[in-house]
Amino acid sequence: MDKLPAGEIVDINGPIVTVRLPGVPNGGQVRIGELGLVGEVIGRDGERALVQVYESTESVRPGEIAESLGHPLSVELGPGLLGTIYDGVQRPLAAVFASSGDHIARGLTVASLDRERKWHFVPSPGLGHDAHISGGQVLGTVQETPSIVHRVIAPPDARGQLVDLVPEGDYGVEHVIARLRDRGGHIRKLAMYHRWPVRNPRPYARRDHAIAPLVTGQRILDTFFPLLKGGKAAIPGPFGAGKTVAQQQIARWSNAEIVIYVGCGERGNELVEILETFPELVDPNTGRLLMERTILVANTSNMPVVAREASIYVGVTLAEYYRDQGYDVVMVADSTSRWAEALREVAGRLGQMPVEEGHPAYLASRLAAFYERAGRVVALAQGLRGSVTLIGAVSPPGGDFSEPVTSHTKEMVQTFWALSKELADARHYPAVDWNESFSGYVSTAARWWSDNVDPRWADFRGVALGLLAQADQLARIVNLVGPEALSPAQRWALEGAGLIKEAVLQQSALDPKDSFCSPQKQFALLSLVLDAYHQGVELLGLGVPVTQLLRVSILGRLRRIKSAFGSDELEGLERFREEVLIAFDTLRVEYAESREKAS
Repeated sequence: MDKLPAGEIVDINGPIVTVRLPGVPNGGQVRIGELGLVGEVIGRDGERALVQVYESTESVRPGEIAESLGHPLSVELGPGLLGTIYDGVQRPLAAVFASSGDHIARGLTVASLDRERKWHFVPSPGLGHDAHISGGQVLGTVQETPSIVHRVIAPPDARGQLVDLVPEGDYGVEHVIARLRDRGGHIRKLAMYHRWPVRNPRPYARRDHAIAPLVTGQRILDTFFPLLKGGKAAIPGPFGAGKTVAQQQIARWSNAEIVIYVGCGERGNELVEILETFPELVDPNTGRLLMERTILVANTSNMPVVAREASIYVGVTLAEYYRDQGYDVVMVADSTSRWAEALREVAGRLGQMPVEEGHPAYLASRLAAFYERAGRVVALAQGLRGSVTLIGAVSPPGGDFSEPVTSHTKEMVQTFWALSKELADARHYPAVDWNESFSGYVSTAARWWSDNVDPRWADFRGVALGLLAQADQLARIVNLVGPEALSPAQRWALEGAGLIKEAVLQQSALDPKDSFCSPQKQFALLSLVLDAYHQGVELLGLGVPVTQLLRVSILGRLRRIKSAFGSDELEGLERFREEVLIAFDTLRVEYAESREKAS
């Protein structure tokens, strides 16, 4: 590529810098000033280009040099990504701090992948001389971590006949492992890594229908508002409603193979907690450290606003890369509200007309473009299937779900886990509001539950949600005139809903027995509570006073039984089910005997 001519800085407006630099395209990377700050071209006017800079422009002056780097914002994709903590533009924080100390020096350039480390490369069998290579072809494998095999794939734009492939051995990421000859006879060298522009979705052969749920181990999510692998979900909620803990639970316990956590503009103390706790978490599936299959992208609220905007795209591109290797990936973005604030600030400095609450007119389209990168796909080569599941946290000011980011997100996602400040204040965690939340994947998830757990799942879920809705209506009457105004059936419905809330919906992240709940245990708990409720309805029909039902002592144990048995102790739950039935049968017999004596 011919070297583009250098230019100069014309004007500086916060993170927006105007440079005189002919030939640089929109989206191109530019290095400006004596400090060598990197930015991205977001607009052109003749020979002038508008650049959003990823770092503070303090002390940068007009007249300093500006030069094009010849490529858009891209990430390096290859072995060594897992277990790494990056900033918003894919600089590994460990290397950054080693070079600059506690504060990140401006203009610092650090390689995203370790150039010194050697990886044991095993070439794919059957790739002989003159084999046709296309984008996505698996050239070989390396053991990236003890938990994950990294499939070294050809870049999506690679095409040609294989000239040679290195034998099994130890190589660095920059080592040429294959050479291709295209139709024109040109030779292209392929290393163990390649670069990809983050704003361009990686191609795939075709979309595949998502059929399996993303099992998070959280009952309110899996049983009541399921999310499929390859699906789109949002977690909106005000400050203090438990978004961070909910996301950590999903990252730790979900049955995805790769986890990517993007801390986008959140407070530094929250990200510090994540950065400290994640490396210590144990993966329940392998018994090894969770970081062996995790990538963290950390970009706090005090970091440059445009780097915050870029971090979302960095994270989803990393997710697509592992998807193309045939893995199920879950990406958690915390939070898209802070990302939208970055868009708003940049739009304001560009003088663009604000619309909803100051956000730019293209907010909805940018959100849609991000969430459209979710999905389950067939990869480009060899029929590999992988998925990217996107979960975006939303932080609406004051918990107002009608604000633009939440309302637009609600229209784009299929699963909406709405967090409630009232539930959080009542110490009901996870504080997911069953009235505001929804899932568009229920019918598909029902087939999986029917095949793998129990065919009655959909019916039981419907009964429980109906009971919760009825209880919410009755609670308004109780608040006005007291419980005595309700009929016995209504009072028992309130009790049944209370059992569902406490025995099923509440779940402590700190409980060693109940932090994770398998689908089998989830269904067992739900069916156990509904059995108790239906036993009470039957006894009410026989004339048993509701006050006697409410005094059944085993109901207290039922509320706490979730913590008594783990997911591998379902026989204990079945034994307890027998105790519940015996308790209600005893009450039935006692009532019948008292009626006989009275008559």
